Amino acid sequence: MKIENPAFNYDKLGQKYSGYRQTEPGIATYVNKALGNAKTVLNVGAGAGSYEPTDRYVVAVEPSLVMRQQRMANNKIPAINAKGDTLPFDDNSFDATMAMVTIHHWPDMDKGLKELRRVTKEQVIIMTFDPDALDNFWNVHYFPELIAVEKARYPTIEFIKNSLGGNCEVVEVPIPLNCVDGFQEAFYGRPEAFLEKEVRLSQSAWGFLSEEVQDQLVKALEDDLNSGEWDRKYGHFRTEPTFTCALRLIISTKY
Repeated sequence: MKIENPAFNYDKLGQKYSGYRQTEPGIATYVNKALGNAKTVLNVGAGAGSYEPTDRYVVAVEPSLVMRQQRMANNKIPAINAKGDTLPFDDNSFDATMAMVTIHHWPDMDKGLKELRRVTKEQVIIMTFDPDALDNFWNVHYFPELIAVEKARYPTIEFIKNSLGGNCEVVEVPIPLNCVDGFQEAFYGRPEAFLEKEVRLSQSAWGFLSEEVQDQLVKALEDDLNSGEWDRKYGHFRTEPTFTCALRLIISTKY
């Protein structure tokens, strides 16, 4: 599958995003550890402000008006209206830069990642999903068209490492059962969530499928939930305290 424009239209469809995509404390622990001793932090593609540290000086960049408005409503710092591939900052302006589940929206990911490296003195931290691990989640059996979209949008881990051009550590991040950051894998043990349209609207890949296809996929899951088939196959996930699948934290430091 080839997608010409990977960007999701948050101004049109993201009005309730921040209600479903929040900072998950367990994941935030990994982000805060990666930030180390950084005192100044740039958050690019900052969205509604998830994972921004509260104990450091933070500057946020977010091109979507709707997302910037949600930041203000949630008492987050105002965000600069700019894009990741043309950051309005001098070289080495920040100790650390973070981009949390955002780079797959960028039309020119290589340019954007190099911009992150340019404005950063030390570590660049990318939270993303490894496209090579997406088949390890049960939803590939119910939503194959959705996973095809995800694979077409997410860059490989090697691509990110090469674009950042520094020493890179790749961390597999476990997801807790009651994760409050509502990406797809957050509901590994709560499959009924996918039946809610608002939940799906907070997961951008659904926006690349027609309403007809979405309805077909959701109906198949709903039928298996009603019949008990999902629980016979995957019910053990309902009690698994964590699930480690495709979520990755890439920490790049300069040579």
